Amino acid sequence: QVQLVESGGGSVQAGGSLRLSCAVSKYTYTSYCMGWFRQAPGKEREGVASINRFDSTTYAEAVEGRFTISQDNAKNTLYLQMNSLKPEDTAMYYCAAGRDYCSGGLSDSAFTSWGQGIQVTVSS
Repeated sequence: QVQLVESGGGSVQAGGSLRLSCAVSKYTYTSYCMGWFRQAPGKEREGVASINRFDSTTYAEAVEGRFTISQDNAKNTLYLQMNSLKPEDTAMYYCAAGRDYCSGGLSDSAFTSWGQGIQVTVSS
């Protein structure tokens, strides 16, 4: 079973940047899709960004132009570079793995494995 471990979260002031990393192990599906999700207190989990093996990416409208998802296959690591952070970006962020080249978009039902989550807090 795939294992996902997030790192790089923390606290930052509005306008600042953070980079999240997700170490991926035991995932061998060639049709893979990797994604980042987040969940703020009292809100439903929402998709942030996804990337497939062809480096095709999808972003939620709320983060388009500020966040960048990328992957380093040699290091089996997924990244989320977050710039121009806003207080509304405060949430627990989760790394997720799915299949089918991300044809399911940012729906969490398209992802089958999840990391434990990491907190990102943006202060105004």
